[in-house]
Amino acid sequence: MQYIENRTFDEIQVGDSAELTRKLKAEDIELFAVMSGDVNPAHVDEDYARSDMFHEIIAHGMWGGALISAVLGTELPGPGTIYLNQNLSFRRPVGLGDTVTIRVTVASKDPETHRMILDCLCSNQDGEAVITGQAEVIAPTEKVRRPRVVLPEVHLHESGARYRELIAATHELAPVRTAVVHPCDDISLTGALEAGSQGLIVPVLIGPRAKIEAAARDAQRSLEGIEIIDVPHSHAAAEHAVEMARRGEVDCLMKGKLHTDELITPVVDRAHGLRTERRMSHVFALDVPHYPKPLFITDAAINISPDLDTKRDIVQNAIELAQALGVERPKVAILSAVETVYPKIPSTLDAAALCKMWDRGQITGGVLDGPLAFDNAVSKSAAEAKGIVSEVAGDADILVVPDLEAGNMLAKQLIHLAGAESAGIVLGARVPIMLTSRADGVMSRLASAAMAQLFIHHSRDVAT
Repeated sequence: MQYIENRTFDEIQVGDSAELTRKLKAEDIELFAVMSGDVNPAHVDEDYARSDMFHEIIAHGMWGGALISAVLGTELPGPGTIYLNQNLSFRRPVGLGDTVTIRVTVASKDPETHRMILDCLCSNQDGEAVITGQAEVIAPTEKVRRPRVVLPEVHLHESGARYRELIAATHELAPVRTAVVHPCDDISLTGALEAGSQGLIVPVLIGPRAKIEAAARDAQRSLEGIEIIDVPHSHAAAEHAVEMARRGEVDCLMKGKLHTDELITPVVDRAHGLRTERRMSHVFALDVPHYPKPLFITDAAINISPDLDTKRDIVQNAIELAQALGVERPKVAILSAVETVYPKIPSTLDAAALCKMWDRGQITGGVLDGPLAFDNAVSKSAAEAKGIVSEVAGDADILVVPDLEAGNMLAKQLIHLAGAESAGIVLGARVPIMLTSRADGVMSRLASAAMAQLFIHHSRDVAT
């Protein structure tokens, strides 16, 4: 066990000193900004900082001041110190990667009041002073020795950041004409209209006009210039949207306020639906805190218990989506409960077969490995502990689950327990289908629209 111990007034002599050293990381700046509320763009906006006088992101000045306080409170004099006054002079900026040494030196003592003056110096790796000043404290007169408190780990996650990057990637693309099916509540209508205002889609609202207009009033949104196709109910809206897609009048579909099966039933109709030679499947695109990149999970919404042929299409759909979103060679982990082929667990046999199909060119565009347990797929340390040497293990882009139940539970666990944000679309039909949950917010709907837009334009580019 580590302990923290002070030095009493009588133990300290003029000239005594203590120091600590820190290297400035981006996380330090972000955490200080969150704690203080100081979001001066010189500290948190890289584009602005490049045009500022220092031409780079710099630390908050009081980050160094806080480190001086840390030395006084933990080293010299240490626990029991009462901080009275501090003056600081900021001499040079501290940039990312700079190493700063914070030193305090006792300049004077007053035996009657137990007050001390300490000179404070923060210097960088080149020995240059970045902060100077003096602190006045009352030093403790009694000895304190306590177990050092273990601080919690802090992980910062910028909510929606990856989705904003996704949306930014569409800025030079033309919006895609989208049939919005039964947008008769605040959230689904707002999502569609916001996607339209950001240039992701051209919304065509299909549903009972009176309900759509009522939803617009509730959301305080204007419908001026928006095409509305009046149909009596949600079933009719889904059927009309599918027919428009069959005629080539829309590029994709967006789910509004209706059950998934209401929308999917006309889509999969063999005579009048949107089937292709490829099996349809759903892909979740999750922004999971602490995972270093977007994580795709498939299929958690369409295929209940897919056979091997269906899984091949599920994998291919997900690879093509990831490529459309900028992942040049997606790493695909075929999940099971274990990482070895075990005949009594059918999903391990499917995983092995899928990997061989990839090896023989029946699946293209990515790199596959499986079977892999979930931890081996997303954690390099877990994979190394099991002795798994693989390009995919510990660094997967796509997780292919054994069946819908496993996928749905995995995705919702990440959303509700790990704080992941979700977006999702269905691929394999004649047009992509944005299949968000009724509980999803506007950002999820915008991200799904961006995914569909990127996929459509990527598919057109590949075709030409």
